[in-house]
Amino acid sequence: MRAHETAVRELYEAEYGRLAGWSNKLVNDSELAHDITTECFVRLMARWTRVTQPRPWLYMTATNLIRDHWRKQQRERKALVRLAEPPQTEPAPDPTIRDLVEQLPERMRTVVLLHYYADLPVHEIANVIGKAEGTVKRALFDARQKLSEALTADDVPHSQEKTR
Repeated sequence: MRAHETAVRELYEAEYGRLAGWSNKLVNDSELAHDITTECFVRLMARWTRVTQPRPWLYMTATNLIRDHWRKQQRERKALVRLAEPPQTEPAPDPTIRDLVEQLPERMRTVVLLHYYADLPVHEIANVIGKAEGTVKRALFDARQKLSEALTADDVPHSQEKTR
């Protein structure tokens, strides 16, 4: 039992700050990010003997909790829009990268979050999600294509408006 406690403590000391910072970048709320990070470690301790790669497991768990948070925010935004009056011909705000990532299909969104935001290498992502490395690479490629198209499509109307 002592070795188990020592291993958890060492992992906590090594990863808590990084995982909390990563979570904060995605949710833009430091208190929520710390809650998510703490929840990840609590869940890890409950499953310690079954988790073979704790660091990627923590990031995957955080990804799922963050995704749940984003879904809740989206439901709340939709509810507010239904309650609010329609805007007075204001242009729609430009989507942020986070919004665009949030709109990706789940297979792409998960690998983007783990690779670009959690800085996990492709082989660790493949192990965590149970897919081949080639599948992860393809999902990253497809995600970059979709994000590029979305950003390019978003830029075109603005540049045309300026020339008129």
